[in-house]
Amino acid sequence: MLHRKIYQLCCDGHEVCIFLRDQQRWIERACVLNIEGDLVTLRYETDEEDETCSWEEMVRLESIGSVTRKLASVPRRSVDLLVSDDCPETEQIHNRSDNDGDK
Repeated sequence: MLHRKIYQLCCDGHEVCIFLRDQQRWIERACVLNIEGDLVTLRYETDEEDETCSWEEMVRLESIGSVTRKLASVPRRSVDLLVSDDCPETEQIHNRSDNDGDK
C-alpha cells in the first residue's frame, strides 16, 4: 500500500514530508523523483547558515515510516482573504434557488 501511495505522489509531483525510521529524522519539503524496486529517490533542500543546499537521496522503502503532505496553509499575520463576492460577476457561482425565482 505504501509503495502505491509513494508512486502516486511521485506521479503527481507533490511536495511531501517523509519520516525515516532507521535514522529517526524527517525530510521536509521533499519531492519523490523515482521509485525503482524498493529504492525511492528523493530531492530536497536544506538551509544551512548562509547557503541553500540541494540534496538527492535514495532511501529504501522499508525505512520510510510515514509520509505526509500539506493540504493547505493560512498566513498567521492579518491578511484580507478573498471571498467569492470579490471575484467578477461573470465568474461567480449562483445558487439554483436564486435562479429559480427569475423564471
